[in-house]
Amino acid sequence: MEVTIDSLAELGFVGTTLAQIAARAGVSPGLVAHYFGDKDGLLDAAFRSLARRVGNHVRARLRQVSTPRGRIQAIIEANLAPEEFEQRTGTAWLAFWGQVLQVEALRRVQSVYQRRTLSSLRGALRNLVPVEEAQPLAAMIAAMIDGVWLRAALSGWREADSESARALLTAFVDGRLARSVDVKAGESGAARERPAGPAAGERFASINPATGEVLGYVTAAGSIQVEAAVRAAQKGQTAWGAMTGVARGRVLHRAAEILRSRNQELAELETRDTGKPIQETQVVDVASGADCFEYFAGLAQSLSGEHIDLGPQAFGYTRREPLGVVAGIGAWNYPLQIACWKAAPALACGNAMIFKPAELTPFTAVKLEEILLQAGLPPGVFQVVQGFADTGRLLTRHPHIRKVSLTGEVGTGKAVMRDAANGLKIVTLELGGKSPLIVFDDAKLDNAVAGALLANFYSSGQVCSNGTRVFVHRAVKAAFLERLTKRVNAMRIGDPLDPLTQVGPLVSEQHMHKVLSYIERGRAEGARILTGGYRVTVGDLAKGNFVAPTVFDDCRDDMTVVREEIFGPVMSVLEFQDEREVIERANATEFGLAAGVFTNDLTRAHRVIARLQAGTCWINQYNVTPIELPFGGVKLSGLGRENGRAAIEHYTQLKSVYVAMGDVDAPY
Repeated sequence: MEVTIDSLAELGFVGTTLAQIAARAGVSPGLVAHYFGDKDGLLDAAFRSLARRVGNHVRARLRQVSTPRGRIQAIIEANLAPEEFEQRTGTAWLAFWGQVLQVEALRRVQSVYQRRTLSSLRGALRNLVPVEEAQPLAAMIAAMIDGVWLRAALSGWREADSESARALLTAFVDGRLARSVDVKAGESGAARERPAGPAAGERFASINPATGEVLGYVTAAGSIQVEAAVRAAQKGQTAWGAMTGVARGRVLHRAAEILRSRNQELAELETRDTGKPIQETQVVDVASGADCFEYFAGLAQSLSGEHIDLGPQAFGYTRREPLGVVAGIGAWNYPLQIACWKAAPALACGNAMIFKPAELTPFTAVKLEEILLQAGLPPGVFQVVQGFADTGRLLTRHPHIRKVSLTGEVGTGKAVMRDAANGLKIVTLELGGKSPLIVFDDAKLDNAVAGALLANFYSSGQVCSNGTRVFVHRAVKAAFLERLTKRVNAMRIGDPLDPLTQVGPLVSEQHMHKVLSYIERGRAEGARILTGGYRVTVGDLAKGNFVAPTVFDDCRDDMTVVREEIFGPVMSVLEFQDEREVIERANATEFGLAAGVFTNDLTRAHRVIARLQAGTCWINQYNVTPIELPFGGVKLSGLGRENGRAAIEHYTQLKSVYVAMGDVDAPY
């Protein structure tokens, strides 16, 4: 299927032949004909595969919402997701659409796909508009989805992207619902105030990724809730910012102590929400957050300006002052840790923070808010608002929020920068990566293998700084792979609450399908799987989103799995011969978050690190992030730094003061 889609993307429908696909896949044309009959049969199967993937994404999103308006938005979000605007996938869809009227089999697939979409839309709309309006409005929404995507495809993806397309459809649906004079009682507010996800006041579910069960529901915040949060933050910040650094430090110290005392409880909640093994969340997630509060509690009392001698008639000084109200937007892979990494420096500097956790993992940030209040933080100084993209936009566009700190994907980071530009807000962006890990021939191989495991399979590979491009020197590659494969095969996949489990599920069903599609793409492009490469469905694991740790060999730099961030347990191993070559290849990426080097020659280690285009680097280690060291990336991996003293600069503003000690000499 993946080879067929590749061929369609490159050669189009007419240029794609059965023999050509068989040659690309490395099998005989007769074998392909045996399973699929002819070209039309194979293309029919490929079309079904694309449609099934979108259907899986729709179902995954529908499970997260509980309201009719949320269901409509789930359909929009899945059909206009970023992966549907990716050049390869989009061009393949376009090739199919061009043949629907001529090929009966393709017409049947398209008909089933459209009927399901219309049925889902119609069922949701019947709860929002009069029954007679549901069918034509469903048809119009479906046509708009197809139309905006088609326009983007025909323009070569220049005239629209996923975010703008979803925003357009959301505005269209909102407008139509608002104009409906007979919106049912009790739902009119939701119909008129629709964010990209559940509307303000609507509940949405958090799903346990290990079992598929609903953990609980939270309520999405809209403009009214965000405005109230900003007002409370302004009031609280006035008092908090006026306190001495020593006083603020005492509160943050108490917060660190409470976090540690509740480590087991918080770790279990984090595991249920994210699917990360309890053996990780017990020792990293909560502990790192506590360390962060402890570190910045110490820095709070040392914040100061500078005295500048300007001669006998004047002197100057600077004041480091809080920004005021700031916003934090978290990611779903380290929900509590990220909340702490953003809140601790912000609060230490005297700011108030409004924090929006990722919609997939909403719970531990709420616990942090409780803990900070218990530690003595004034009300309003740290608040949590829940929701999807539109809740985030209410924060990034709010005129009284002076800074936004985001951990997320590159596309979201660009959107935040666009919003922030209107108010000249300060931004800190910690975005994605496709980081290199380089193993030289003199490295201690057991350490290098251990580093590669940490760089690829911790948190089931869902770590932004992961070193997923593993460059191994030709002289030691065979030995490295032998040891690596043995250790990967021994990793224990299972219930994340079991202390012996080393690999848990991926965060959502939709994300699991995305990772599996990348694995299939790697196979199709010629990479060889040494281990893994499949969904784990043994026993109760079939209920969850488990993917076996996967190692690809025979990789090339131009392969999709080598170039694009997968954010799953997928390692690509590449061979290199000399230092200059590997540095050039390691830097040949739009990302620049992290990099690692394993070698016993420390002179070479420092020389190579100096030439790697990455913001966070390790020598003979990987993915260790002490709070004392700044963390962040370059290029498309972000702006600014979290942690360390460097974070203080991103949460304060400098005021310069000139003090005259003599008369004023004016020339007028």
